[in-house]
Amino acid sequence: QVQLVESGGGLVQAGGSLRLSCAAFGRTFSNDAMGWFRQAPGKEREFVAAVTWTGGSTFYGDSVKGRFTIPRDIAKKTVYLQMNSLKPEDTAVYYCAASGYYRPTYDSRFSFDYWGQGTRVTVSS
Repeated sequence: QVQLVESGGGLVQAGGSLRLSCAAFGRTFSNDAMGWFRQAPGKEREFVAAVTWTGGSTFYGDSVKGRFTIPRDIAKKTVYLQMNSLKPEDTAVYYCAASGYYRPTYDSRFSFDYWGQGTRVTVSS
């Protein structure tokens, strides 16, 4: 089992920045990648970004490319979601996710096995 602890959500004005953190604990030796998803009210959970621990390959959803990045700290087993140029449509609950084993791609929720509790991000206009 892998436990994920998220932090960093909050209220920010449009155009501002926010950084989310997600630390992984437990049986992380087989954990190949970490990701972020988000879910707005009445909408399906949407892929935001993912990164592999080895090699640092990154994946981004189309709606956040060029604005969000997903740096990682291997020693701390922590990933971040750096969100810049935020828009009101970025408002959602953001979930951290971890894979339990290797997948060929990480742009789908089906590639992840463990989920955090979610942290709310609200972008005001």
